[in-house]
Amino acid sequence: MNRQAFVLKTLLFCLLLPAALAFGQIDKIVIPAGTPEDHDLQAISAEQDAAKKLAMYQDFVQRYASNPAAVAYGNWQLSQAYQTSGDLNKALEYGDKALVGSPRNLDILVLQATIAQQEKDNSRLMTYAAKGGEVCASIAKQKKPEGMGDEDFNRQIEDEKNASKNNCDFLESAGFNAIVSEQDAKARMAEIESFSAAFPDSKFSNDVASYAMYTLGPGQLNDQARLFSYGEKTLAANPNSLPALLLLAGTYVDDPHPGSLAKAVTYSQKAIAVAKADAPDADKSRKLSAGTAHSILGYAYIKQDKTQAAIPELKSAVALLKGQDEQQYSIALYRLGFAYAKLNRINEARDVLTEAVKINGPVQSLSQDLLAKVNSARAKGR
Repeated sequence: MNRQAFVLKTLLFCLLLPAALAFGQIDKIVIPAGTPEDHDLQAISAEQDAAKKLAMYQDFVQRYASNPAAVAYGNWQLSQAYQTSGDLNKALEYGDKALVGSPRNLDILVLQATIAQQEKDNSRLMTYAAKGGEVCASIAKQKKPEGMGDEDFNRQIEDEKNASKNNCDFLESAGFNAIVSEQDAKARMAEIESFSAAFPDSKFSNDVASYAMYTLGPGQLNDQARLFSYGEKTLAANPNSLPALLLLAGTYVDDPHPGSLAKAVTYSQKAIAVAKADAPDADKSRKLSAGTAHSILGYAYIKQDKTQAAIPELKSAVALLKGQDEQQYSIALYRLGFAYAKLNRINEARDVLTEAVKINGPVQSLSQDLLAKVNSARAKGR
């Protein structure tokens, strides 16, 4: 879009919008047509030499230092010019200056996020994405101006959402990609928390919760208290979050504090109900979630000395996990074998454990030890 068309479109947009929207949630830079600033910008746009154009924008920012809109616009253009030339540090520097004058401008935030992506600077990328998420969420939270009808107000909100959709979708995706590509666990968790606050209803919520589980769990930060806090906070926002339900069920089942086993039972039962593994549309992910939840529930019952009740849960887990997830399948087999052995159902325990010992993984040696004890008991019983 040429400079004059941009000015006319932006000015018309702001004249047509009610004041509460034009000056409320999303910043728009307006350089009125016919002003000295506009004349200078037209001259800059007409310049074909990139180096001369860059110098002219720098002079423009100095000349109109008392005009915040002109300064923000000039710095925004300088940021784009430096991005084009490949000087990404300068591009980010001038983009940040533009945000000082227009902090809730989604176009500038998208530019900055794009440059941060090019720089592979996840921390800065998340800063811009989270700020953008805050701006996007604020659209629906506006107060209706006095004297405006509900229908007109709702239409204005929808128009604003539609106009901002592409920018908001980009910032949400960019923020999620920062989490995915982050190698440092501490930094990743900080990014997850920023993202979750900025995009509470994100289409990536389940995936983000899974990354949080992994990051806070053993082998990464190993921060159980923070894991509980994150899981509970996630469920407060989305009570049907399968990753959060499984996170809490699986963590509470091994937590020694009073009441933890009861919580493990509650969360695993809720996960089974949410997964609906028997539904015609249940996909592999839902069946795996249900299988894991049945396995945790059976394990919790064993620890509560409700071994008889554990058997059907663990059998369901084995059926759902077989051929789907080898490691979770082996864990469910071991737990089922343990339950049978505890009830002195030796032959059934032997059959299950014989299958479990064939699978390499964290419970293979446990399964081998238990199978040896079961075989010994079986021999004595003859």
